[in-house]
Amino acid sequence: MRKLSVAVLFGGPSPEHEISVLSGRRVLADLSPEKYEAIPVHIRRDGKWPVELEEIRNKADVMFVALHGKYGEDGAVQDLLEHFDLPYTGSGALASALGMNKIFSYRLFKAVGLNVPRFVIISRYESGWRKGYPLSVPLDLPLIVKPADQGSSLGVSLVRRAEDLWTAVEKALNLSKEAIVQEYVDGTEIAGSVLEVGEKVEPLQPLQVIPAGEFFDYRSKYHSTETEERPVSFADSVADDIRRSAVRAHKAIGAYGFSRSDFILTADGKLFILETNTLPGLTENSLFPKAASASGIPFPLLLDTIIEQALLRKREA
Repeated sequence: MRKLSVAVLFGGPSPEHEISVLSGRRVLADLSPEKYEAIPVHIRRDGKWPVELEEIRNKADVMFVALHGKYGEDGAVQDLLEHFDLPYTGSGALASALGMNKIFSYRLFKAVGLNVPRFVIISRYESGWRKGYPLSVPLDLPLIVKPADQGSSLGVSLVRRAEDLWTAVEKALNLSKEAIVQEYVDGTEIAGSVLEVGEKVEPLQPLQVIPAGEFFDYRSKYHSTETEERPVSFADSVADDIRRSAVRAHKAIGAYGFSRSDFILTADGKLFILETNTLPGLTENSLFPKAASASGIPFPLLLDTIIEQALLRKREA
């Protein structure tokens, strides 16, 4: 049988360029050489591709999207690939955009009965924010401040003092047009992953995250050896609630193929969703492949499944 030609897209113009490169390199290293001809496509920081899409179109059977953040995870590259009628892995353009924008996704999560932290929105264009005036929000300290449409916890701050709020908002607005200021939910951080296999949407083993710092920020995710991830050890009913919620979030935004949703489980057993990642990291330290491994799915088989889903969507289109 002819090998399947897989173009792996990684890099890109987002602040998550380095993480995407790590994801892309791991995918390239673990694609079975007996099944696939792998084509690396390292998109530069300025957004320029190393080859023309028409050239890739003539060589590749499927595009494996290992991009993160803006351009790769917000629907931009998905829209481009659809324009060229190229099959690709992961969610479509609309679901990607909804998952990336936490304001829109929060509203969808609430509509399907998931718990979302209380939050307010501050726009970059809101009158006076640049002047450093004291910000006042109808939420009690501590607070979480984050950009509305970034990933990997970029630009996220934990604010414990009112005088630090403005600086945190400015930090978030340097990365996004809108900042979310939300209540800090104290509890256990949980990653709930989903993998589609044929017509089934299967939840993977939920993971409990024990961050190195106060919360699971960028440093804890990618630059700390002290962060721990382990299969959840809660009662079956709690673990089942996490699995159901991950599937519900996946479906709420119309995700496809795979996703990872981040939750907080409070001491009294209430589960809050923080976000859904339609293109979760695939590095050695990433939660999604660790959840797959804990579910008995080795990384090469995980890649096979993701690619098969992309081809299934193309056949059914």
